[in-house]
Amino acid sequence: MPFPSILALEDGSIFYGEGFGEEKVDIGEIVFNTSMTGYQEIITDPSYKSQVITFTHPHIGNTGINDEDSESSSIHASGIVVNKFCTEPSSWRSIKTLQDFLKEQNVIAISGINTRQLTSLLRDKGSMNCCIASLSLIDEKEALNKAKGFSGLKGLDLAKEVSIDQSYTWNKGVWPEHNTATSSYPIVAYDFGIKQNILRLLSDHVGEVTVVNAKTTYEDIMSLSPKGIFLSNGPGDPEPCKYAIENIKKFLNIKIPIFGICLGHQLLALAGGAKTYKMKFGHHGANHPVQDLKTKEVMITSQNHGFAVNSESLPKNIDASHISLFDQSLQGIEFNDAPAFSFQGHPEASPGPQEIQILFEKFSSMVEKYAKT
Repeated sequence: MPFPSILALEDGSIFYGEGFGEEKVDIGEIVFNTSMTGYQEIITDPSYKSQVITFTHPHIGNTGINDEDSESSSIHASGIVVNKFCTEPSSWRSIKTLQDFLKEQNVIAISGINTRQLTSLLRDKGSMNCCIASLSLIDEKEALNKAKGFSGLKGLDLAKEVSIDQSYTWNKGVWPEHNTATSSYPIVAYDFGIKQNILRLLSDHVGEVTVVNAKTTYEDIMSLSPKGIFLSNGPGDPEPCKYAIENIKKFLNIKIPIFGICLGHQLLALAGGAKTYKMKFGHHGANHPVQDLKTKEVMITSQNHGFAVNSESLPKNIDASHISLFDQSLQGIEFNDAPAFSFQGHPEASPGPQEIQILFEKFSSMVEKYAKT
């Protein structure tokens, strides 16, 4: 049953609506996502840790939840904001409603919100801290105080919080014929909040992947004799992840192939001497045009990040490879003195739908070349 709920923003803005999912109080940074499909993949992306997701698409819940589309085993977002919530999904793949899934995952959502007005507010003022809550548990004043009391994501290391506890191997590709993939070129993937489709595509292109905790040491990684290092996506500010940055510097020194996505892109840049910054409202959506600076080709990409690499801070040994055509922000880098490159968007999310998978092919070629020499 729906319950009266409130969404309070740190600037004093108040929105009232009907709550669904878990009846609770939670806080986080509120952002908006412009994707028209894929809400299950979005809410299960660990990169949304400590964030409240506002969907600009007006209908959410219409395809329910299925067994195949989750990017991780749980919801890491602090809450969800929608305009209209569909209580009765219509999809042959659906096994449960979004309401039931949120309840199982102990996550609150709110519907009946003017998401156009809210998105305009966030576009103008930038991402803000917020409180999303059931009005049976909190009043307006308390909600505002909680929103204002949240520390925000800047300076917050969340990668270590969403990372796995125990390493594991992954060899399942996108298609059934790849499910028994093996490789003579072992790859290690750092889990800073890794998405499952990244692992599927890595498996398709390089074979079996060993996934390790975010804080795994350089020495422990090298004991596995890897022929390539993958740096995953993840939540929070990259700068506090000193443990990862120091490890990446060592991998750069031995010139082992490195491929980073999203947070992994930012960490690779920091390890190379560049700087990052907090964006006004970030990029969250599946319709962002990105240009390859060498070929001039334009690709439609999926994005989810609130921090970015400062293009003006790149040292001479790092070249810019891609830029956003929305705001000219840096979307990719490549080292000219080491086999290392990274991409800010999500090439595994298939918005194009598969044009950016060439990055996985590039990594595979680098790994093979390194292994043979």
